[in-house]
Amino acid sequence: MPFVDTSGLKVIERLPGWKGRYVHSPSMTFAHYEFAAGSTIHEHSHPEEEVYEVIEGELELTIDGNTEIAKPGIVAIVPANIRHSVRALTDGHLIVVDHPARTDFG
Repeated sequence: MPFVDTSGLKVIERLPGWKGRYVHSPSMTFAHYEFAAGSTIHEHSHPEEEVYEVIEGELELTIDGNTEIAKPGIVAIVPANIRHSVRALTDGHLIVVDHPARTDFG
């Protein structure tokens, strides 16, 4: 399946304020999120490398103790097994890519 219409995918609210649609390739997972201002993702780590690309809005990301603001044009890269957390500063949209694929998502 080389093309996926993400608008037709099931929406899953993984955490309060984080509504996602998930696409899996053989080696990656793509999460298309809508996030709500004030929502958070607790500090955690996982074996997958993760890339955050904000399409609209602003997120405060803390990666291995370093905090920065991610917004359109700023990409955040979380290495595998590194602790990280997220706080939405505004409403917005985001794409998160995990490698290897997160079979536990979607």
